[in-house]
Amino acid sequence: MIASLADDSRNLLTDVPGLSVGNADDDAIKSGVTVVLCEEPTVASVHVMGGAPGTRETDLLAPEQTVDRIDALVLAGGSAFGLDAASGVVAALAAEGRGFPVGPARVPLVPGAILFDLLNGGDKNWGDDPPYRHLGRVALANATRDFVLGTAGAGAGATTANLKGGLGSASIKLANGITVAALVAVNALGQATIADTPNFWAAPFETDSEFGGHGLPVPFPADATKLRHKLQPTPQQNTTIGVVATDAALTKAEAKRLAVMTHDGFARALWPAHTPFDGDLIFSLSTGRVGLEDAAYDMVALGSAGAACMARAIARGVYEASPAAGDTVPTWRQRFGS
Repeated sequence: MIASLADDSRNLLTDVPGLSVGNADDDAIKSGVTVVLCEEPTVASVHVMGGAPGTRETDLLAPEQTVDRIDALVLAGGSAFGLDAASGVVAALAAEGRGFPVGPARVPLVPGAILFDLLNGGDKNWGDDPPYRHLGRVALANATRDFVLGTAGAGAGATTANLKGGLGSASIKLANGITVAALVAVNALGQATIADTPNFWAAPFETDSEFGGHGLPVPFPADATKLRHKLQPTPQQNTTIGVVATDAALTKAEAKRLAVMTHDGFARALWPAHTPFDGDLIFSLSTGRVGLEDAAYDMVALGSAGAACMARAIARGVYEASPAAGDTVPTWRQRFGS
């Protein structure tokens, strides 16, 4: 199934109709929050493949659980402190009358995931009042169709083994008119680039030179698969967390399969991926605006597109990172130029 960027594409998650994204971050603490807001309750699921996840309300996203739709998703820095970002989003949505109806009450459903950015050079001396609940509210208020990539939102303090990480996104439109898109905060144990080159592992999937157009290195480095990661020589913590979304009408089980297949994008863009020290996780969203003709057949194309978008989004997150005082690693542009 032929796919491409649409003429009106932002190359962002928000190319999927019915979704908006908001960022909030704090330069002093080098951390932040990203919120994906659903215009209306949206089918969702999740798949975790990292060995060290940090999550909120992910159990309800299993296909066998009762509720199949959510109001928003939260990606946050701050490790366990960042889980409180979803509380701020829940409170703000409740004030707007959003949420799952239980008699006269409404309960906003806002699953979330966090990454570890506590050792990235930022000032984490926030005392007994971590800022993430507030940052969650701000990110929700900032939700729109256009948003910043790189050092922003949940990617504000992200790092990889050799370079700053960041917030990335990408989209694709299939020949049947269905849109698939990805959003990711890249804070991986390993690298998004190949050995000591500026080339990205995701290069075969790149569209329109979105992360520099460098392709694969020639000759390919003999030591390309040598392990280079954050446990060498000083242990640091990690996690790459993302979202794959589509306007295709999926069941909760099909949304789960989309998340599973999209994890291939992590493996295509990061070396290594899905380690015991990463909390690698992908949420999936279906806004349900386009019906599938043959669900099983179409899922092959959707999952493949999800993986390709995720690989591209990871590379874009690293490529778009910007420098800041106190950084512990350089940005891609600082190390390799433009």
